Amino acid sequence: MPKFNVTPNRRNPNNLNKWTWYPKDVLPMWVADMDFPAPKSILDTLHKAVEQGVLGYELPSLALKETVAARMAALYKWKIKPEAVVAVTGIVSGFSAAARFAASRKKGVLLQTPVYNEFHEIKNNLNVTQLNAPFIKRVDGNLLRYEIDWDVFAKQAQRAGMFLLCNPHNPLGILFARKDLLKMAQICLENKVLIVSDEIHSELLLDGNKFTPLATLSREIERNVITLIAPSKTFNVPGLFCGFAVIPNDELRQRYEQEVNHMRLHVSSMGLFAAQTAFSGSCDSWLNDLRLHLTANRDFLVNYVTRYMPNVRTTLPAATYLGWLDFTQTSIADPYNFFLKRAKVALSDGKIFGAEGKGHVRINFGTSRAILKDGLERMRSAMENA
Repeated sequence: MPKFNVTPNRRNPNNLNKWTWYPKDVLPMWVADMDFPAPKSILDTLHKAVEQGVLGYELPSLALKETVAARMAALYKWKIKPEAVVAVTGIVSGFSAAARFAASRKKGVLLQTPVYNEFHEIKNNLNVTQLNAPFIKRVDGNLLRYEIDWDVFAKQAQRAGMFLLCNPHNPLGILFARKDLLKMAQICLENKVLIVSDEIHSELLLDGNKFTPLATLSREIERNVITLIAPSKTFNVPGLFCGFAVIPNDELRQRYEQEVNHMRLHVSSMGLFAAQTAFSGSCDSWLNDLRLHLTANRDFLVNYVTRYMPNVRTTLPAATYLGWLDFTQTSIADPYNFFLKRAKVALSDGKIFGAEGKGHVRINFGTSRAILKDGLERMRSAMENA
């Protein structure tokens, strides 16, 4: 897959992105966008829009909503009506809209920590209570596994108005089993807790894994779920800011659309055009190759850490392009700053994902093998010379 081992130069001094955020000698392996160009068919779509010349207002068309519905049917046999699809400017604004009416100081937002840092911003932005249900951490040699603490989850659900699920999980790479999804959903139903399921990484599957949207488990569960999806991570177009909330429940969707309108979440025309092409199926061959590349990179990462960093522990992600490294058994108390200063490698500080992330970092392996190897060798050298 040579196309994923050649990455364009993004060090334009006039742009601010993952490659220019830090000094030029720092290798960026932090923010969750990949180093690959988007699929050619998406780029062709955008070129045509620019060549047409009029970059006016665009609204989500019926054809686009039908395309999203058709993709859900093709991937999961999930039959939804086009009107169940609501366009939003991204996953973060999408779950923020739901929290505006589903959560409060009395009925908070339930999170499974450590989890995507933007989840933690809901409490600050909307002045609602955050309820944490930390995973149980298991260690097997160098490998980490995380399990749901059901007693804590059930206890916290009693005080929640909304459960924000991350599946596949960022940063842990968990692909939740059907039985676990059912149990979480049942606990939420019993406590009248709305489920908002962030499924943005659902097509970035490794090892040939399969994904099950939470809302497909039963009609009762479907009525209590807002599913958030987007082409942004899968096809590497996050800067176009386009996502979708899938809400088959008419009453729930109307409530949600009111909040979206209040927040003026107008999706850009380029985002809508790209989403139409991304979800049409024309990029699926590219996606299949990407999955193979990411799986191989995941394996390279895990094998490298196991061989050359014996006191470091790592997850074995089942999806996403994000690794999670545990340095709590080493002398490195603050791995983020240690590697930034000593190795010139920028990772994501584990603390931003919750208190359980102290002593951990998230690493982005959605890049070329050469860049991934360079980053790991810099980190190894810094540890050996410390």
